[in-house]
Amino acid sequence: MATDIKHYQMFINGKHVDSDEMDQIRDPATEEVYATIARGTAAHADAAVAAARAAFESGSWSRLAPAERSRVLTQIAERLGSEIEDLVELEIHANGATVRQAMGFHVGYAPPHFSYFAELAASYQWERQVSTPAFPTLSTNVIRHEPLGVCVAIVPWNFPLLLGIWKIGPALAAGNSVVIKPDEKTPLTLLRLCEIAHECGVPDGVINLVTGPGAEVGARLAEHPDVDKVAFTGSTAVGREIMRLASGTVKKVSLELGGKGAQLLDDADLDVAIDGALFGCMLYSGQICESGTRLLVSDTMYDLVVDRLVDRASALKLGDTTDFNTDVGPVISARQRDRVLAFLDSARQSGAKVVLGGGAPLGERVTKGYWIEPTIVAEVSNDMEVAREEIFGPVLCVLRYTDDADAIRQANDSQYGLSAGCGVPTMNERSKSHRSYAPAQCGSTTGTRSIPRCRLAVISKAVWAANSGRTRSTTTPRPSMCTSISRRKSSATSSAHCCQNHPHSGRCRFSS
Repeated sequence: MATDIKHYQMFINGKHVDSDEMDQIRDPATEEVYATIARGTAAHADAAVAAARAAFESGSWSRLAPAERSRVLTQIAERLGSEIEDLVELEIHANGATVRQAMGFHVGYAPPHFSYFAELAASYQWERQVSTPAFPTLSTNVIRHEPLGVCVAIVPWNFPLLLGIWKIGPALAAGNSVVIKPDEKTPLTLLRLCEIAHECGVPDGVINLVTGPGAEVGARLAEHPDVDKVAFTGSTAVGREIMRLASGTVKKVSLELGGKGAQLLDDADLDVAIDGALFGCMLYSGQICESGTRLLVSDTMYDLVVDRLVDRASALKLGDTTDFNTDVGPVISARQRDRVLAFLDSARQSGAKVVLGGGAPLGERVTKGYWIEPTIVAEVSNDMEVAREEIFGPVLCVLRYTDDADAIRQANDSQYGLSAGCGVPTMNERSKSHRSYAPAQCGSTTGTRSIPRCRLAVISKAVWAANSGRTRSTTTPRPSMCTSISRRKSSATSSAHCCQNHPHSGRCRFSS
């Protein structure tokens, strides 16, 4: 192993902590070892929980005035913004995101989202008076919203910093202590967040990070008797296990699980809708739980839409993830690449037609790495495995429908219910379609927006409770969100067009 490969450690009780073993972090675009990370154990998980519990009981953060917590969190958000280029570099090489996507989404969204939670710490009504009726006696009561205690954030590999912030931000704003368990492939940006938080004045033990296998470290955190809340984003299968492990101590659990988003297309401006459908599916190589991976198209325009999709998707550029002109990066690992290819084999055997892509790309620019070509699969029926299971790859399945009722039926015929797109002309019509449609979030065919005020409590096997925003209770009516994206011309070769407009992109060290 080259001597210039940097080694990273865990962060427990304000200190870096090493381990006897380590994991390699490989760049998905090149397969080369980018860094190493200490491999945590159940004992490290216990130490992190103990530190978090001691910090919580000390009151150094939990009893700090909300305005003061807000001040510290604001400093953290500002530091994240000032270090955005370094964070982007970590995300590119550990996560496989292209520079445009990392700048615009993976890292670019992080400072404003953290700022929102900083503001929430100061503005939230932590205490209010409630008067009871005169019978049997008139009284005035104070309802005070107290921190829970020790919160565990189990974060996936696809958007580690952003999805971590959705859990860590509200937990810290409320005065809790936090133990972060990142995926062993992508811990680096969250580790830097812990260091920044410590440098900005978050007391020792309030924020901790433990690495290691989920089956050992994640399981220990989920079942730990001193943990009060577990927030998890990941697969449905692991979510079930998290819930089972947490049930032994009846702790609170928030789960954001899989998705198989449907996009409905009819009577839309095809120039906008086709690019939107590709953007909603191909962003970060389709490795997003909210990706719109099922495109439902009216029989009357099906062949035209498939031809247009093939034409536009053919222009997407694969290659150097540090190049601003690259549209599509690799998938996260060899295992994920092989999984996607297996789904495509299943689709062919079921009678679907792979009309574009369908394999690993060839050529000098992608001789190594975990690559899958942007893929369009036509003649898909909703009972096929490729239409029912979450693939997590750059694969768009195109289905037919006969009328509106058939479209809604197929869209709702899924075990998932996380997000959707609706390519109809006006917000009013989209809103009407949304009310017949089960997902928690319904946007235009670009998919849904990551809006911190609008994180949702959902349905099916997609989400259990909310990860952020003001809503916390699953006993209240289930909220849903309908988003309208203003019309703008875009290019299929600029699948992450909003990243180019990010305020930091003009000074990025990766720009040409």
